[in-house]
Amino acid sequence: METTCDDPETARLVSRAITPDNTAEMTTRVEGDRIVTEITRETTGGLQSTVDDYVVNLGVAVQLANQDGEPSTTTTTET
Repeated sequence: METTCDDPETARLVSRAITPDNTAEMTTRVEGDRIVTEITRETTGGLQSTVDDYVVNLGVAVQLANQDGEPSTTTTTET
């Protein structure tokens, strides 16, 4: 999954907020203004559950990173 933030500092801030919730099957890194998270699960159900949790955590982190409380990032999922 890739999340594009307004700037590299916001990407770093959001990444630091969500990384502690990563499971052993997840890696997260920052590439400029993007947060790149890779998730590997053996089952589709496990993948769906992990992605659902990640998206909720990401949404909270993005809102906290923005002073106005409104999300201002675009999240895209690559298959």
